[in-house]
Amino acid sequence: MKVLIVGSGGREHAIAASAAKSSKVEKMYCAPGNAGIEEFAECVPIGAMEFEKLVAFAKEKSIDLCIVGMDDPLVGGLVDEMEAAGIRTFGPRKNAAILEGSKAFSKDLMKKYHIPTAAYENFTDPDAAIAYLETAKFPIVLKADGLALGKGVLICQNFEEAKEGVRTIMLDKKFGTAGNEMVIEEFMTGREVSVLSFVDGKTIKTMTSAQDHKRAGDGDTGLNTGGMGTFSPSPFYTKEVEEFCSEHIYQATVDAMAAEGREFKGVIFFGLMLTEEGPKVLEYNARFGDPEAQVVLPRMKNDLIEVVEACIDGTLDQVDLQFEDNAAVCVVLASEGYPVSYEKGFPIQGLEEFNKHEGYYCFHAGTKLQDGQIVTNGGRVLGVTAKGKDLKEARANAYAATEWVQFENKYMRHDIGKAIDEA
Repeated sequence: MKVLIVGSGGREHAIAASAAKSSKVEKMYCAPGNAGIEEFAECVPIGAMEFEKLVAFAKEKSIDLCIVGMDDPLVGGLVDEMEAAGIRTFGPRKNAAILEGSKAFSKDLMKKYHIPTAAYENFTDPDAAIAYLETAKFPIVLKADGLALGKGVLICQNFEEAKEGVRTIMLDKKFGTAGNEMVIEEFMTGREVSVLSFVDGKTIKTMTSAQDHKRAGDGDTGLNTGGMGTFSPSPFYTKEVEEFCSEHIYQATVDAMAAEGREFKGVIFFGLMLTEEGPKVLEYNARFGDPEAQVVLPRMKNDLIEVVEACIDGTLDQVDLQFEDNAAVCVVLASEGYPVSYEKGFPIQGLEEFNKHEGYYCFHAGTKLQDGQIVTNGGRVLGVTAKGKDLKEARANAYAATEWVQFENKYMRHDIGKAIDEA
């Protein structure tokens, strides 16, 4: 079959690498793709939000399956457009992708269906938000309602910080229209765990657990980023936690969306906080996480295309989803200055090393081909992933592999997965 992947980051590279292993795939395209994805797919210069061009391309090339990797086109309704043109597409339709597209919607959904989450209030008026904060307990969390590249969340320690946060989100519009509405929620403490899942509208099958590191600096300091690294599985995601979430969170979310007339097919990413009162939902995403996909997909035993088709066809209950009994760690190599400002266009050396070693991967996030040379082209440049028999070995392998790669302004955290040592 002919497959089109929509997106350009490390997540899409991981999807392409996984899909390429399927005997069902005869030809793969990626729009717009990146320099790493070109190993598996023909990259075409069409942006993820250029819906008309994407649909026209899919029809012209007789695409049998489209996989939408990114949040913006999902929330914007690309799946609806593709399906209307007769193209089988993996991902939630627009009315279901709102699960990620609006934090206010998802919080209200959880409240209505008694899915455990932090206490919260939604605001469209900055003055009302500030008045609420005057009597609030700190620290507190402010979230822009819409999509903000994983950066629209502010943790405020006191009233002055929170007041400034309201200005940043709702008045200065630092995150654009995502800040037209804002969620203020209680600050939860505990371990964070990410659980990705396949969903076919009624059945949900969870993948192996993972844990992301959002902050730019070691020791979880600095600004929030799109993710500086991740590991899988999480030692904190115990059998008891899994059983609780299966009963009170996972199936409950799928059923709630169906009850609202918003059948969800695709991937639901559950961001969980393991609090003293039990697991609670921090956030939902409506697609594979980035960089979570980079540690979860390499450990998946199943044929990705078969699972994706089962989600589309509503036959996921017939799939026995399996993962390797090992571990993986991904360390993001970024450009110095990310997520604020950074330079691009630096040549990257050492990428050929990954072809020489089994169980090592280099997923491209912000790269491009320039005059026959792969150069940096973003804040997050590469995701260096390695497997190991356990998390400690995978972590050691991943950090060893980061030394193979060199480029000017290379920056990374040195404590990805350090929580493993405390488990």
